[in-house]
Amino acid sequence: MTTANTSEPFSETRIVTRRLHERPDDSWTIDGALASGAYDSLRQVLAQGDPSAVQAEATASGLRGRGGANFSTGQKWSFLPKDTFPRYLVVNGDEGEPSTFKDRMLLERDPHQLLEGIVIASYAIQCNLAFIYVRGEFALGHDRLMRAIADARAKGFIGKDIQGSGFDLDVVVHRGAGAYICGEETALLESLEGERGMPRLKPPFPAIEGLYAKPTVVNNVETLSTLPHIVRMGGEEYAKLGMARSTGTRVCALSGHVKRPGNYEVEFGCTFRDIIFGLGGGIRDDNALKFFLPGGASFQWLVEEHLDEPYDMDHAAQKLGTSLGSGAVMVFDETTDPVRVAWRLAKFYSHESCGKCTPCREGTGWVEKILYRILHGYASPEDFEMVCDVADNISPNFMAAPFNQTTLCPLGPSVASPIASLAKYYRDEIIERIAAQQAEVPA
Repeated sequence: MTTANTSEPFSETRIVTRRLHERPDDSWTIDGALASGAYDSLRQVLAQGDPSAVQAEATASGLRGRGGANFSTGQKWSFLPKDTFPRYLVVNGDEGEPSTFKDRMLLERDPHQLLEGIVIASYAIQCNLAFIYVRGEFALGHDRLMRAIADARAKGFIGKDIQGSGFDLDVVVHRGAGAYICGEETALLESLEGERGMPRLKPPFPAIEGLYAKPTVVNNVETLSTLPHIVRMGGEEYAKLGMARSTGTRVCALSGHVKRPGNYEVEFGCTFRDIIFGLGGGIRDDNALKFFLPGGASFQWLVEEHLDEPYDMDHAAQKLGTSLGSGAVMVFDETTDPVRVAWRLAKFYSHESCGKCTPCREGTGWVEKILYRILHGYASPEDFEMVCDVADNISPNFMAAPFNQTTLCPLGPSVASPIASLAKYYRDEIIERIAAQQAEVPA
């Protein structure tokens, strides 16, 4: 086994990101996309003329949502009630999770891959109107997406009677206004309808009563960008990639204290060491690793002893008590104060809470305030246990079961994850820190 700061060679498995590397100068244009096989899978699907066959391939592939929930795509489609129309496809491009930037890349550098996936998915579920909800800050991504839609329409890949198949599809782009909460699917639907972005009570789930109270499928940008490749390869062949139920590849947004941050497409089943040291080049300045966040800001942290654990959705949830979430891997070295990281995350969630649920509205603010006191030397001896109690009220049994929630959406429990991580790895250190701060206070 290599040491923690040794970089071993490791290669990406490029499927969704292949065109970006093969045609870096024009991957986002219609000419560049067509020259590298864009819309070939769509032609194949339309020529076959069987929407149920597309659904079967998606199910056979084992594709699971790449937005964070990790739910089976084929199963989600199957929840749509039969013979109930109209129905809608909504694309979640409101990528607001801290240090997550994979969907932004796909929007900016390969919008035609996304559009092809949208048309394939729409054909599979038999909807004639799709919506793309794009984060408002993605100015370049929005501009290139709009141009891609215009070019695809001119080539007959969107609009009436697509490629002479008799299938019609229109695509509407909606820009968000910078609310993190709108990454949650029901809050996104509220925003699309012109309401304030707040999560809905479920059930009913969007597949039954979603946008405009009609059956709706909500899929992530990377999820839909994968569909053309599943059609090309075949579902069973795609399922051979990966590990167990985590099939295929995933684009990891690697950031933090690594030598080579960036987006990397990896096959499930590799290790965190492969990602951080093989692709990321190891820790900056050859420092020691302190901890890392394996799936964005919303889930519990891991430490050096977990580097050789497999990058697998179910293993992360069932064995490690965390999640691969949004695909972001955030790395922190030995110079990092874990309390400061937890406080910054809590401050983010407190700011982004929509205020609908009391545990989240009140709890995130209290977590942020208590962590601030610990960070800046104002804490009392009871404060760490108090912040753990607040986290437990937001997410009951938060240490052992980080996915429990007393709120409508996962934003509230997200703030409990850094508290659980502090308690798991740094409790004694923090209690000693508070005691030392108290000793410095004049009598």
